[in-house]
Amino acid sequence: MSGHSKWHSIKHKKGAIDAKRGKIFTMHAKLIAVAARAGGGDPLTNASLRTAIDNARADNVPNANIERSIKSGTGELKDQAAFSESMYEGFGPEGIAVYIQTISDNKNRTVASLKNILSKNGGNMAGAGSVSWMFHQKGLIHLKVDPSKRDDLELAAIDAGAEDVKSEGESVEVYTNVKELNTVKAKLEQAGFSVEKADMSFIPEKEVKIESEEAAKKVLNLIEALEEDDDVNNVYANFDIPEEILNKVAG
Repeated sequence: MSGHSKWHSIKHKKGAIDAKRGKIFTMHAKLIAVAARAGGGDPLTNASLRTAIDNARADNVPNANIERSIKSGTGELKDQAAFSESMYEGFGPEGIAVYIQTISDNKNRTVASLKNILSKNGGNMAGAGSVSWMFHQKGLIHLKVDPSKRDDLELAAIDAGAEDVKSEGESVEVYTNVKELNTVKAKLEQAGFSVEKADMSFIPEKEVKIESEEAAKKVLNLIEALEEDDDVNNVYANFDIPEEILNKVAG
């Protein structure tokens, strides 16, 4: 499991995600609206919308919010902001690459904010293509499984068509081809495994190992600052912080 994934697992354990639930609800609303606008408001025929709805429900977003977001995306609600998804590229401390997914109704505001955050945290924006080539898009399924059932999960995942399985304790990540994400997810659920989240992700081809606590703090300060921005949906990065350093910094 990569350093970036380990960091997010630690944040979940510490409840940091719950502290930002307001932003999480808002971001799910944007994701659902964007998916509905692109492929229609029926989750049975719009796989992206179905995934967005499933992930929203996993984070306890009320059904009323979900329905309102779908109507916003399909244009049934008037005077709603038109959100669009964009990817931005940059570099951070220790030379790490950051690939930033945003959903915004004002790109000028978003770009200005990202530049400011990167500059204040030892990084800088980069031109298109500077970073994207370092990442490959994959389907990523997060599960929590009793370690005694990990072998069963790995076999089920491979049988379902997964490309790779990585685990640490109860946390398991299943990687799939982009087109196979929903199929593998459905087969794992049919096999009795509980899926926490399933979505597209950008996986780094190579990682930059962070060797000191000081460097780790700088890297994580940047990632947290980016993730706290209201327009940022996901931050993908290619750092790898050893678990012993990560636990100290996160403590």
